[in-house]
Amino acid sequence: MATFFLILIGFFLIISNIVGFISYQKKKSLYAAAFTILILAALFGAIGGILALLIIRDAFAIFYGLQVGYYLLINSAIVLLLAVIVTVIKQYNDK
Repeated sequence: MATFFLILIGFFLIISNIVGFISYQKKKSLYAAAFTILILAALFGAIGGILALLIIRDAFAIFYGLQVGYYLLINSAIVLLLAVIVTVIKQYNDK
């Protein structure tokens, strides 16, 4: 069961980063991409929770799904931090 949720975390991480990259290509804003990944973290965390409830059939299974959302939130924080660092470097080079 643990391998299923690890695969699910990896799958959702890849999908959210691809959607964030597509968002960046359309809007040319790193912050929009970070926000898109943050929104997807909430969505995929809810999907993971529902899948955990359907598979395990226990009330505490929702915490497995929330674990999926937790890793996606960490991913979103990393992307936001990179966006801030890139902006600071860009402002420094423009001066």
